[in-house]
Amino acid sequence: MDIFQAIVLAIVQGISEFLPISSSAHLILVPKLFGWADQGLAFDVAVHVGTLVAVAAFLKKEIQQVVPAWFSGWRRFKWDASGQLGWLIVLATIPLGIFGLLFKDIVETDLRSALVIAASTLFFGLLLGWADRGGEKNQKKIESLSWKQTLIVGFAQALALIPGTSRSGITMTALLALGFSRVSAARFSFLMAMPAIALPGLLKGAELASSAVAIDWSILILGAGLSAIIAFACMHWFMRFVERVGMIPFVIYRILLAIIIVAVLV
Repeated sequence: MDIFQAIVLAIVQGISEFLPISSSAHLILVPKLFGWADQGLAFDVAVHVGTLVAVAAFLKKEIQQVVPAWFSGWRRFKWDASGQLGWLIVLATIPLGIFGLLFKDIVETDLRSALVIAASTLFFGLLLGWADRGGEKNQKKIESLSWKQTLIVGFAQALALIPGTSRSGITMTALLALGFSRVSAARFSFLMAMPAIALPGLLKGAELASSAVAIDWSILILGAGLSAIIAFACMHWFMRFVERVGMIPFVIYRILLAIIIVAVLV
């Protein structure tokens, strides 16, 4: 991988990780479209570390409230609102962890075809449009999220194992369908992103550490840093954009992307 490819893929990861358009699909499709070799496990880990740093920085205030409250609640087995939010994030992550371990091999081999990506991009894009039909009428806040609703969102997040689904897209779809506001849906989706990115990253990092593949650290540092900067800026932009405009532009993008994938790669 040369520097130009690293820059392009880091930008793609930074933009697509937190928008409802599927980062995994774009990281698979971009090399195919340009005829590049697969970027490899090390680079994937690096750019995901970058986006993890970005979301942690973006949600700094929430983290400073939730993490201490969650740990302090163990003293008396009693948690305040911030601590309970921590439990909801844990609960929402469990389905993804279970299904990720069960279907890891299938996801990494059988589900990476252009046809699967096109179908999931189109279907889950239309589903996002359907969920967003309530628009400004949806007023529920994160504080009202129940454990049952959290499980629904958690199982929805597990569907993101299918390339083209979009982790952020499917979790926002579920929250919007449950009546939560666009901003609340986006914010809880970002909170869920931290364990959802960190846990697979740790597994891939362990796999990488045990391999004998030579690592170009300069490329990895470039990818991680650039993806972090782009992702941080993108989250700021997205929160303002989605509050004013909604999800329809992303639905249209997904429909067009699915058509292009079928026309060019299938």
